[in-house]
Amino acid sequence: MTQTATLESPPRIPEPPQRDRRWLALAVIGVAQLMIILDASIVNIALPHAQAALHIGDAQRQWALTAYTLTFGGLLLLGGRVADYLGRKRTFLIGLFGFAGASALGGLAPSAGWFFGARAVQGAFAAVLAPAVLSLITTTFTEARDRAKAFAVYGAISGTGAAIGLIAGGALTEYLSWRWTLLVNTPIALIVAVAAIPLLKESRAEGNRHFDLPGAVVATGGLATLVYGFTEASLHGWTAPLTLTLLAVAVVLLAAFVAWERRAANPMLPLRIVLDRNRGGSYLAFFLATLGIFGVFLFLTYYFQGVLGYSALKAGFAFLPFPLGVITSATIASRTLPRFGPRALAITGFSLATLGMLWLTQLPAESAYLTHVVPSMLLISLGMGHVFVPLSSTALLGVPNHDAGAASALVNTMQQIGGSLGVAFLNTIATSATASYAVSHGGPSAQAAVHGFTTAFGIAAGILALTVVVVAVVIRPIDRNEASAYDVSALPEPVAA
Repeated sequence: MTQTATLESPPRIPEPPQRDRRWLALAVIGVAQLMIILDASIVNIALPHAQAALHIGDAQRQWALTAYTLTFGGLLLLGGRVADYLGRKRTFLIGLFGFAGASALGGLAPSAGWFFGARAVQGAFAAVLAPAVLSLITTTFTEARDRAKAFAVYGAISGTGAAIGLIAGGALTEYLSWRWTLLVNTPIALIVAVAAIPLLKESRAEGNRHFDLPGAVVATGGLATLVYGFTEASLHGWTAPLTLTLLAVAVVLLAAFVAWERRAANPMLPLRIVLDRNRGGSYLAFFLATLGIFGVFLFLTYYFQGVLGYSALKAGFAFLPFPLGVITSATIASRTLPRFGPRALAITGFSLATLGMLWLTQLPAESAYLTHVVPSMLLISLGMGHVFVPLSSTALLGVPNHDAGAASALVNTMQQIGGSLGVAFLNTIATSATASYAVSHGGPSAQAAVHGFTTAFGIAAGILALTVVVVAVVIRPIDRNEASAYDVSALPEPVAA
């Protein structure tokens, strides 16, 4: 009997675990989001220098800000559908390259018209880029716990971007030039684009991918006209014929958009996204939050530089408590969200922000940074972290992949339109109060300016208090079965690069 030798395979050596490249992708996505957010505020502190260099009149200087917000807010919904249909990664890269080019044109602008046009193009590419950012987070992090932690990072960036923009704008203006508040975007955007190519995976909506062009035109026109109308109100008053005409046209266009979307075969904004109670409540709360909060940066900037005499750099650093508070509270919120749910955290956050805004209504004309500004900014920022994390997650929870871009765009639309309208509305309140005070107290003064600011802070506090009620009434508390969707416990730490 012949025995056959059997050859055994050598023992298999286990392969080393591969790095989780999703967290590297999140870093790339996060830098792009930060660039979008801070670019809405980075020009604020530099604007007086740009105005002098380009010979911009006082009546025209507001276009440096509104040219960006008009195109950004007006094109966001279309940008969301572009991300869904063209591909989220491809749209992300197109947005980055376009934003880099527009920033370079703005930084090199030889005239006011060139400058305003570049800002408008920046806003258009930001409208393409912003929905791609949020939908890439949604499609990259498919597990609920990982997605919740990714949203914590997104919430911290969204909450701190405006304040970081003010700090960066002050530093760049003081040590380099106002032009670098725009030029700095170009190398950053190009570096992010190169890093994104190997890290991000392409995804797009399945099935019918035809664009809803009539809906896009009507929605874009309605939102842009609404923002423009509020901007005109800040310049000429609420009863000016142009203001009333623009607001009336905006209402008609937005009503026509809703009617069209109800019967469109392939709607740009499927109404099922907003008709969900929790998601709809989250979108409304986002709108009201930015409506009340964005004016803080505008008025405190003028308070620091115009009343207290701070330099651009010192004024920028005076905002530092705000991003620190948001980062802290966003981290806490990401850990406590599965236990308490989005409703309880958002109510807590808006309540803290309301108290902080009420504190600002007591702001005096003399230096009160440590006694009034710092405590109020900490209360507002600690509240906002508890708002951004749960509402960002709730706004996209359960959205089908086909609608991820549209839902993401709506989050950004509510923030951008709310911020644009809030600045215009509260600035009108502040300037009217300042003028009335000056007439009855012997002319313009620091006290008159501060009276205008504190009056606007009081209105903002009322808006935030209203948001507490909206969240309490509209957003449902979660039950045990739903808590797992928000669970971030026992998360592994992100893999270091």
